[in-house]
Parts: sequence; C-alpha cells; structure tokens
Amino acid sequence: PDGAVLDSASPALARARGEARQARDRLIQRLEAILRELGLEGGVTLREGRYVIPVPRELRRRPDGIVHGESASGATLFLEPASAIPLGNALREAEARADREALAVLRELTELLRPLAGAIAEAHEMCVAVDDLAARARYAVQVGGHRPEVAPAPASLHLVSVRHPLLLDRAGPGSVVPFDLTLDPDERTVILSGPNTGGKTVLLKAVGLVSLLVQCGVIPPVGPGSRVPIFQRVFADIGDRQSIAASLSTFSAHLVVLREVLSTAGPTTLVLLDEIGGGTDPSEGAALAAAVLLALTRSGATTLATTHLGALKELAGRESGIVNASLQFEAATLEPTYRLVKGVPGRSYGLAIARRLGLPAAVLADAETRVPAAERVLDQLLAGVEERAREQAARDRALEAEAARLALERARLEREAYEQREQARELARERRELEREGRSAARKYLLEARQLVERAIAQAREARDEAAARAARRMVEEAAEAEARALQEGPRAPRAAPGAGRKAAEPAPGSRWAPGERVRLESGVTGRVLEIRADEAVIQAGSLRLVLPLDSLLPSAPPGESPGRPAPPVASRPDRAGPGAGPRSGEPARPAVSAPLEVDLRGLTGDEAEQAVLAAMDAAVSADQPFLRIIHGKGTGVVRERVQRLVRRDQRVKSHSFAPPAQGGTGVTLVEFA
Repeated sequence: PDGAVLDSASPALARARGEARQARDRLIQRLEAILRELGLEGGVTLREGRYVIPVPRELRRRPDGIVHGESASGATLFLEPASAIPLGNALREAEARADREALAVLRELTELLRPLAGAIAEAHEMCVAVDDLAARARYAVQVGGHRPEVAPAPASLHLVSVRHPLLLDRAGPGSVVPFDLTLDPDERTVILSGPNTGGKTVLLKAVGLVSLLVQCGVIPPVGPGSRVPIFQRVFADIGDRQSIAASLSTFSAHLVVLREVLSTAGPTTLVLLDEIGGGTDPSEGAALAAAVLLALTRSGATTLATTHLGALKELAGRESGIVNASLQFEAATLEPTYRLVKGVPGRSYGLAIARRLGLPAAVLADAETRVPAAERVLDQLLAGVEERAREQAARDRALEAEAARLALERARLEREAYEQREQARELARERRELEREGRSAARKYLLEARQLVERAIAQAREARDEAAARAARRMVEEAAEAEARALQEGPRAPRAAPGAGRKAAEPAPGSRWAPGERVRLESGVTGRVLEIRADEAVIQAGSLRLVLPLDSLLPSAPPGESPGRPAPPVASRPDRAGPGAGPRSGEPARPAVSAPLEVDLRGLTGDEAEQAVLAAMDAAVSADQPFLRIIHGKGTGVVRERVQRLVRRDQRVKSHSFAPPAQGGTGVTLVEFA
C-alpha cells in the first residue's frame, strides 16, 4: 500500500532484509545494555542515520564514541559508543545489500513493463481525463448546477438562479441569494446601480465567472433554462489599479484598461466595468463614462457596468441598447436584499446611510441642500418607484400566503379523501372476509346437516317398529330443513342440530361408556375407551388414538354377532346412492361410515404416525368431513414435519395450518378438505 517493495519479491531480498533486521536488533540490544550500565534513562534514537544514546554532557563516566549531535539546550549529547560502532557499520552494510536487492527487483519489473510503456502512458492519460470529468461532475452536483445552453456570441444572455461560485463555496448553498439576468437581442449594455454593500460587484464577477466556467466545460451554479454566449474575449476592470511603480493613479489605471477595451471590443466581447467614471471630477467622469458605454454599445459588445453617477442612470432612457438595473435595498432598515431588478435604476442611499451612522444632523441638512435639483428629483422618482415596488411585493406575498393556505387546505382534503378511500377498501375487504366466512360456515352447517341426514337414514334402515321409523323420518325432514336454511341464510350463531330440543331431556347417547371398556366404531373397528370428554370419547384403536362423538360408539359385540366379527361398513350417503340404494329385502342393515374429527399421534414413531394420518384422512374423506384435527405435539419436530409433508402432497387437502396458540399452536395441524 505504501509503494515499498515486499520482502517476498525475491528470495535474495527476503534474505538481505532478514539480515538487516537481525543486525538492527543486535545494535539496539547493545546500546540498551550500555544505557543500563551507565544508569541512564532514555531510549535509543537515530541521529544522522546512526543509532545513538542520549548522554549528559557533564557525565564523568561518559564512554568513548562519536557525538552525532546535541539537544536544543546543549545539556545532552547523542553519542554512538565506540563498542557499538562495528555493529552500526554492519547494519549499514546489511541495509545497503537490501537496497541493492530491492533495486534489482525494480529493474526487473521495469524491464517487464518496458514493452508496455505506450499503453501505460495512454492509460495514464485516460485516468487523468476521467479524473477531470469526474471532478467536473462532482462540482456540478455539489453546487446544484444545471447545464446551460451555449451558442457563439453574439447571442442572447439568459441567466437563471445564478450564484457567485466562490461565495457559494464559502457561505454554503442556503446563504447565497440567487439572481436572474436576461438581455434581449436588442440590449447590449446594463448599467447597474444601487447602494454600497448591495452586491453590485459580486453580481458583476458572478457573470464573468459563469461565462468563463462554461467556456472551460464546467457546469456553473446556474438554474435550468440558462443560456450563455461563448465570448472570444472577456475584459474586466474591477478594483483599484493604481501603481506607484508604473506612476499610475486610480483614474489613470482605469483609463489604460478602457483604452485597450475600446480598441478591441466587438460583438464577441464581454466587458465588465466596476464603478465606471469614478476617481475624478464627477461631471467629467460621468461624461467620459457615458461616451465609453455608448461606444461599447455601438460596437455590439455585451457590457455590464456599475455606477453611482446619476447622469449615467438617465442614459438608458435616451439611448437604445442600454438598460438600467438595480439591486434592491430595504429603505426601512437600510439592509441590502441582493435582489436584482431590471429596468429600474437604484438609489445610492449615501445620505441615509450617513444619517444611520450618526453624522451630525446639521451637516446632513446642509448636504441635502447642496444636492443638485436634478439629482433630488431623480431620487424622489426612484423613491416612489421603490415604494410602489414594495407595495406590489407586499401584495405578492399576501397572494403567496393565500396560495400556500389553499394548498395546505387542498392537501388536507386530499388526505381525508385518501383516508376515506382506504376505509372504503378496508370495509370492502372486511365484507369479502365476512362473505367468505359465511360461505365457510354455511358449508360447515351443510355438512353437519348431511351427516344428520345420513345417520337418520341409517337409523331408519335399522328400525324395528313403526315408531322408530317415524322418528327417523322426522329427523330426516328436520335435517333437510336445516340444510336448506344453512344454504339460504349463510353465517349465523351456532345453533342446535335438528331434534336437539327433544334430545336434551334424554340421557346423552353413549353416556354408559366408561374408561377401559371395549367399544366398536360404526366402521367395524374395535378399540378401548381411554377418556370421556363431555359428548366425546378418546378411543385407542390399535396404533390410532381417535376422538369420536359418544353417540357414534357401539358395544364391542352387538346382538346377533359374535365378538371380533364386525359388520362390514357401507356408505349410505343419499347423494352417492343410486336408485334402490336402500336395504334389500332379507338383507341386514349396515351401519353408516363414521370418521374421527381428531387423531392423536403423540407417542408414535414417524412411520406409525404417517400410517395413522393416512387412515384418518381416508376415513374423513369417505365420510365427507370438512376438516381433521391432527395432534402431533411439538417435541423434536420429526412427527410434525412428516405430517406437514404428507398433507402438503395430498391433493384432497384444500388448506392446512397450525392451530391457534390457545388450541395447541404448532403442536396441532388443522386440515381442511376440498
């Protein structure tokens, strides 16, 4: 990184530098030992390229050696002891060998690069060009500049939001007041007037710097839409040019510049004149300045001149191609605003500034009486113009304030309209969600009604007397009515199933079961009761742990059948049975297909759990159940992952998700079937 040749550049260099380090270590160790022997404080240091030790001049036991310097006070000598000189010489020799090896590496690398010298030079030039362009771009971004239109002079000048480049760099973007300046095709000269410290000279320099920056290919600090002519010559007479060596007074120095300008000015020239006509008698200076400005205007040169002379302010009204401009001044506070106004000359405010600075009132009154009448009339006219401009500015500010208020009110109304649109969208979303939930609830009620219908049909098939048959038919009718209401009404609060009012007074079916008893499911599978929960029972059937309604359980060996030989299940759904699907004459009635709403996999291995889930899903789909609740627990997550993978791949599954936190969270998977 620092440009030094690495030790690894060559074996010889690595060896030479290693020897140099060893020689340096031996020398420093020897010098530190001498310091300890002398009982001196301080450390080893370098003087004239040699390692030395600081020794007091008055030390009696000062060792022999070479003095390489002394401290600023002269009280300390920097001594190279004689015993350390051979070690110092050895270090110098080792360093010289290392330098020779480094030089050899550099020569070898140079020979390798020599054939590419041309390409390297071109790459260097390219890097310089890129660096130049990057610097211009960075400057344009930094000052917020915009690329102006350019055209060869003579051409119109149109500057928008111009800021003095140096003032911008010093004061910062927010502290510089920009100005606009436009010269129409028939306008060649601008006479800029106004009070001292008003910014006239700054504006003059800003125009010149912007023009030169554009001609150098640098985007200046101007706003969009600016147009700048490309001038062949730029003359500037700004500041005091007096010279004792050249025997030139202030006025003489200005005349020398004006002579050169008048001899070469033309349509492709930009002329900047500060305080033209000053430095001599005001009447003669004004006459000479007027003649110079007329000559420059007729030559076609673009000229900007600042002045305090009243006679020059009147020139714009008499001669074509010449316009007045001024920088505004706040009369009430006598503070400059730095705002450029074209077409209106500015007042100098000399007496007003003197009054503010505390000059005697008598002196000021006498000065006012001595002002020429024409000057007083012009000053009064300008004061009236400024007053009208201030009034107009006040009206403009009032209009701007009203416009800002209206903009804020419009923004508020738009924000309220947006919020209302958002609320409408939210309501529409909630309505769609409610409709979706309603359809889901209607489907759920529909499925429950269908199950009741199927149970009633199965009960009707198993009826042994007319009363039981009538009860079964009544259950079918009520279930059909409930199914029709569910399809028409959509979501409602949970209601009792058909016939629930009559059953409420009856003992709950299956309430005779107790934990440990053997039972038979409607599908013919037998199991053992593990737990009774309200109207449900937890059944262990082989490796399956099922949660089933109590009224779906049967004795382990029904009358007329021997234990262990359950009747084969048969589907009895009306919508799946064809004509004549009811029981045939002489054929025993068969129980309807029943499926668990919940399967418990806790304690099973992965393979066992997978088989149990498949069996439960097959049973649920066969029974046309809308969902299945799978309890797999959290544990290590092995069974949960097997369940998730299984339900993701099953085409019969419409959706699946973990249960809410209060219902088991990630320990329970809820499956909804298509």
